[in-house]
Amino acid sequence: MADDIFLRDLWYMAAQGASVKRGAMRRTMLLGEPVLLGRTKAGEVFALRDICPHRGVPLSAGRIMDDATVECPYHGWRFKTEGQCALIPSLVGGEAIDAANIRVRSYPVREQDGLVWVYMAAAGHESAIPNADPPRVPVPHAVPRWSVSQTFACAIDHAVIGLMDPAHAPYVHGRWWWRVKPRVKEKRYAPLPMGFVMLRHAPTKTAYKLLGGDVSTEITFELPSIRFENITGTLFRRPLAVTGLTACTPIDAQTTQVTQIFYWPRWLGFIRAFFWAMGPTFLSDDRRMVELQREGLKFDPRLMLIQDADVPAMWYHRLKKAWAEHTETGTPFVNPISERTLRWRS
Repeated sequence: MADDIFLRDLWYMAAQGASVKRGAMRRTMLLGEPVLLGRTKAGEVFALRDICPHRGVPLSAGRIMDDATVECPYHGWRFKTEGQCALIPSLVGGEAIDAANIRVRSYPVREQDGLVWVYMAAAGHESAIPNADPPRVPVPHAVPRWSVSQTFACAIDHAVIGLMDPAHAPYVHGRWWWRVKPRVKEKRYAPLPMGFVMLRHAPTKTAYKLLGGDVSTEITFELPSIRFENITGTLFRRPLAVTGLTACTPIDAQTTQVTQIFYWPRWLGFIRAFFWAMGPTFLSDDRRMVELQREGLKFDPRLMLIQDADVPAMWYHRLKKAWAEHTETGTPFVNPISERTLRWRS
């Protein structure tokens, strides 16, 4: 197996589109790599390795020029958005160097559903064209209506497993104003091309009643770390579709950015107040728990996973292993999950 602790040849959610302004750049870390996210003055989003190959200065400290090149702040070297060097100002002519032969790594980038996705290729695959598209929000004309993002001081695996854990709510999120009485749950799961789905069902949480009496939901997880909750129903005799996206993006080996974004039709805007009041609180609960968990993990304990509540975590590890073997050996990826009913109390 490769030494890289992150899954590669996959799309990662890097930013919300509205946060990447025209004519501006910013530095971000993805999978331990410095990445420049920028948008040309014409509106094109791009991503480059945030290191000038000349003297190592972050290109994000420079500026975007009118010709859509990135100018390094140290010596004015300019790079096209696809990575090719376009200008070395200090050259006077006759030197045995061709600027066009110098490149900085560029990353495939896609902007859709109000999100910016960056494709992180495996070593040796940097020039390959992605063979799949980023995950798409399954609602028409998807526009982010509410979002929250927090930095978790934990490795990607613990962030993902903590957020997919079906049994923690009464203990991590329980408050006098949000009591969850544990009860037996039984849900049917099925495989997806890159993950698994909790099949559509009537939710038990009281909060869903805000969306009408016939509401139902399905919850999906797909590699590398993307969770969708797709809620449908009828409210005021109008069909509704609400989608919640949770993206766990590894910054480095011990830090993960967790972002939750919700999409709903414009006419359903009154529910924004609920998310504004509750959303950051619940995500903060999860963040505090993984930070508390870190105190125990310092001693490298052997962790225990049990049936049935921890089966989604087991599936996540199996999916990761199968995908890592696929990217390392080139053998076809085979989803190791089969359809199954899980039962637990929460």
